[in-house]
Amino acid sequence: MSEENKETAETEKQKDEQKMLFTGVRGTAVKILNRVERTDSYLDKLIDAEFRSTEFNDFDKALLTEIVHGVLRWQSKLDWVLNGFFHGNFSKAEITVRNTLRAALYQILFLDKVPDHAAVNEAVEFMKRIRGEKAGGLVNAVLRNIIRSKEGIHYPDVQNDPVNYLAIMYSHPLWLVRRWVNRFGFYETEKLLEANNQKPSLTLRINTLKSSIDDFLKMLSLHNHSYEQSKILPNFVSISSLANISQTETFRKGFFSVQDESAGIAAHLLQVKPGDTVIDLCSAPGGKTTFFGEMMKNQGKIYAVDKYPTRLGLVKNSCERLGITIVETIAADGAEYQGEPVDKIIVDVPCSGFGVLSKKPDIKHKREFKDMMMLQQSQKMLLENAATLLKPNGTLVYSTCTIEPEENFNVIREFLVAHPEFEIDNASKYISSTLVSPDGYVETFPHKHKIDGSFSIRLIKK
Repeated sequence: MSEENKETAETEKQKDEQKMLFTGVRGTAVKILNRVERTDSYLDKLIDAEFRSTEFNDFDKALLTEIVHGVLRWQSKLDWVLNGFFHGNFSKAEITVRNTLRAALYQILFLDKVPDHAAVNEAVEFMKRIRGEKAGGLVNAVLRNIIRSKEGIHYPDVQNDPVNYLAIMYSHPLWLVRRWVNRFGFYETEKLLEANNQKPSLTLRINTLKSSIDDFLKMLSLHNHSYEQSKILPNFVSISSLANISQTETFRKGFFSVQDESAGIAAHLLQVKPGDTVIDLCSAPGGKTTFFGEMMKNQGKIYAVDKYPTRLGLVKNSCERLGITIVETIAADGAEYQGEPVDKIIVDVPCSGFGVLSKKPDIKHKREFKDMMMLQQSQKMLLENAATLLKPNGTLVYSTCTIEPEENFNVIREFLVAHPEFEIDNASKYISSTLVSPDGYVETFPHKHKIDGSFSIRLIKK
């Protein structure tokens, strides 16, 4: 057997062993947490892959999601506690040991329905199976010591070290908390951090190609789903939960999409009409593209541009499910794509994602300030190219899912200096003025507006 074949066989053997060892809800949770820490994999995709490949019932799926999201949401606080009880440097412990302890401690500190002893026993048995008796004994000793002492755990003092207090108690990176305290003040930052740690509600966008808003709301009532209709965009509705949403008949038949109101606002700002020709320069996974198709009543043309063909597959699948036939997908870098100029363009740029931490808690542990500055360069290039693709008197919307000025109005301010032919069209003409800044752009915050943090601005090419 060649060296290459030996290596492949060894890799497959490791995968098979991992599949046998990392079983059950808690074992699978640790496997996902390991992957999140080691790779750039998207959390939700990892969870979905496990749901497809494992025979979990609805309760198990809910618990797995709860543990994984919970650990990532509260990781800094969990690590603070574990550092105080772990013999040695916890951050240098082997990755499976770290995530086993985090998963068990999350259940102990945050899940009332899981008895402490059950969380400990599961973690110990799992660790014995993975790393042997000695590792199992270590996990047992650490967790039982914490349970005995959990009412007396010491956290950073709010008076002497307010920034560190917020960072640990609300489990956000210290550099980000310091930045927000400087920008918003202590109490406003505390509200923002608290909102980021809330379990997100589920927001649906009603597909008006297939159902009227009234008929869809009646259907929700008929199935005993409690809901709240958006006061900003009437075709958006928040519901408390919808188990296995992608498996429901109404989803498969395209009666709705899952989309936050903040993303809907950015799309709404473009004010598309039936018969328009539109470019979505960073289209995948297709939320805004498909919203345009619905608003345009399937009349006109939408060019959905994205760098990665595999991600454009998501756009195509969504269009097919929703019954949208006017979208042409184009695999190209949005910063370099050249096509015929059009009247309306949206540039929903890749960003740090600091507005969506309640939905994507793993972002907190993966982003640093330097990442924002790297993303800013990409954002500027996309915006520059969008300007060349827009006809005179055309409309351009620039949007992000972050709340950081470097990626938001700072980019636009610099762009407007270089492009005097563009001007801001005040967003309050099209959306509630409560969401609009004095400079005319939309800025939303989780703790203020109860939706994702976001930025969007409407520009006109004179």
